[in-house]
This record gives sequence, C-alpha cells and structure tokens, in this order.
Amino acid sequence: MKFQWSQQQDEFRSEVRATIYSLLPPSWATISTGGVGSTAQLEFSREFCSRLSQHGLLVPHWPVEFGGRAMSPWEQFILAEELCAAGEPRGLQYMNVNYIGPTIMAYGTPEQRAYHLELIRQGRTLWCQGYSEPDAGSDLAALRTKATRTATGYVINGNKVWTSGAQCADYCILLARTGEGKNNICVFLVPMKISGVTVRDIDGMIPGGGFHEVFFDNVEVPESARLGAEGQAWEIVRYSLQFERIGVPHYAKNGVVLDKIVKELQANGRWRDPLVRARAGRALAANAAARALTYQVIALRVQGLPPTADVNVARIATIAAQKATTEFIGEIAPQYLANGISEIEGLYRHAISTPIAAGATEVQLDIVAQSFLKLPRVK
Repeated sequence: MKFQWSQQQDEFRSEVRATIYSLLPPSWATISTGGVGSTAQLEFSREFCSRLSQHGLLVPHWPVEFGGRAMSPWEQFILAEELCAAGEPRGLQYMNVNYIGPTIMAYGTPEQRAYHLELIRQGRTLWCQGYSEPDAGSDLAALRTKATRTATGYVINGNKVWTSGAQCADYCILLARTGEGKNNICVFLVPMKISGVTVRDIDGMIPGGGFHEVFFDNVEVPESARLGAEGQAWEIVRYSLQFERIGVPHYAKNGVVLDKIVKELQANGRWRDPLVRARAGRALAANAAARALTYQVIALRVQGLPPTADVNVARIATIAAQKATTEFIGEIAPQYLANGISEIEGLYRHAISTPIAAGATEVQLDIVAQSFLKLPRVK
C-alpha cells in the first residue's frame, strides 16, 4: 500500500501545528503533567478550546450546519495527532468533539442539538462518561444504575466508577436501566451540578489523574434529558464507541517521547548498543503498526462504510504500542521515571489505563475473534 498526504492535508497539518503552539503558554509543561483528566488540564481546556474554536480548529470535521468546516475524517485525525503529540491541551474535550457531539447529532432532538452542540463547538463545556460501575465494567448489560419513570421524567439512583474528569464536568452522558433485560437501558444527558450528584476521588498511580466515583441519589431529570428512545441505548452506544476506540492516537505522543529518548541515547553513546537499538525498533514498529491500522479504519469511514472489527483490531494495536513504548522506557531509560512527574513519566503512568479505557483488552480480543477471525464461540 502506498500512502501519501495531499498538499492540502500537509498545509492543514502545518496550520494546526502552528496554531497549537501559538496558543500554548510557557507553563504548559507544568499544566499537562497530571494528564487529560487532571483538574489543571481540564480547566485549561476551557480557555484553550475556546481559542482553538475561534481559529476554526476545534470541530473542523463537523458539518457546516453545526459550526464545522465539513472536513473529512483524515483532517480530523491530522488534528488529533498534532494535539496528542502536544500533550492533548483539549483535555477531555476530545470526547466532546469526537464522539459525544456526533452522537448527539445522530440521536438528539432539535432542542438537544441546538443547546449542547453549540456549547461544545465553542469549547465551553466539559463532559464525562457514566458507563462503568463497580460490578459492571466492560459488561454494560450488568449495570444497576436505575432510572425510574415519573410524571415529568425520571429519578436516577446508582453509582458509576472510573469516571474521568467528573470533578470538573458540566454534563455526564449516562447509561441507566429503566427495567430488566438488555433492551431496557437508556442514555441520559445529565447535568453534574444538580441536587443528588456526588463525586469522590479515586487515588491511584496517576497523581491528579481525574478518576472518580459518581453517586446519583434521587437525581431528578426531565424526559428531555433522555437521548434517543427508551431501549435504544445499545444502538447509541455502538454508534458512539466506533469513534471512541480510536479517538486518541497515542502513537503520536509515543513518537514524541521515543524521539526525545533516542536523541539522548545517541548523544551519550548508548545508541551504539545493538540491544538498545533493537528495543527502540520494537517500540517504533509497534507504533507504526498502530498508526497504519488506525488509518485503515479512517479509510473505511471516508468511503462511508459501516464500522467493522477493524476498529477493535486498531484498538488492540494501540494497546500494544503503549505497552512496547512503556517497556522501552522502563528497560532502557528508567531515569525518566525517578525524578517526579515529567512528560515521559506522565505517559508511563497514564499508559496503565489504556488496556482498560474504551473497552478492556479482553473484550476487544473477544470481538476480534468472533467478528474478524470468525472463530466459534466457546460454550
């Protein structure tokens, strides 16, 4: 396969890169150490995304009717690659523009679209995702959070876990059960600053990493907060996940980190060691594979084809690339992990969540086995 960017796409990448670095302050290295879910980076994202929007670069892939520039998925990923390489100054707003917004476009009422999409387009709102629960992680059918019908809407009770960015979020895209069985689950767009919502921090290996538990105690929402029809949740979630699972091009940030380490190894003479070069080659190859498989998914989107298990294959490749990169850091350049939080240590710590976020690795492998390799299900 011969792949080459067009002149127009190269010019767009140059525009994106120049704009990003013109908007990042000198303190960005400090702000970004906590990662995309940290309070510092989330609050910074409000200002950054607002300014990125003014340059027409927050939602360029959105349709013109919703404030975008109607660019293709290729331009969307050029933007994503450059932002990820810079440390993702959009914070968790990448979720807003990549899949929460498009999901509202596809399933929202005219009122929901008019209100939420404009806030997202302007970079003024933060969202979190309320899917996982203590006893229902990747198995969403096992969730227990309930939404009980009332005369005017629903009362929600339950709790979610590993909810990134909940401490700063304005809204939560929430899954809740309206009855028994797989078909009685709904999606809700729930304000986070209303009575009955409580957010608690989860301590972990990522200082300020933004993981939380969220509790819903008799939270009243109107019927207008429901996204789509009752029982339509699985269709909506499948639609959303096709964007989420390759939404973060980790290979772009990995490439920046690997390049930095390799340059130091060349400067201090360690690059002459064939074992060091072999380890670096393994990490670089894994990231190149992740990029190529991600591009395969984008190519299918450009052709207007429905999502396939190629999305899951690309996700597995991304996980493998993160693993190869962090193993290289740990084996060859462990000194970067011993001096407090740095850009490289931040990547190392955040890679812990990659095999779990956007669907656990085991779930991705199961989907690939059934849908891609056509292997029989073991009973």
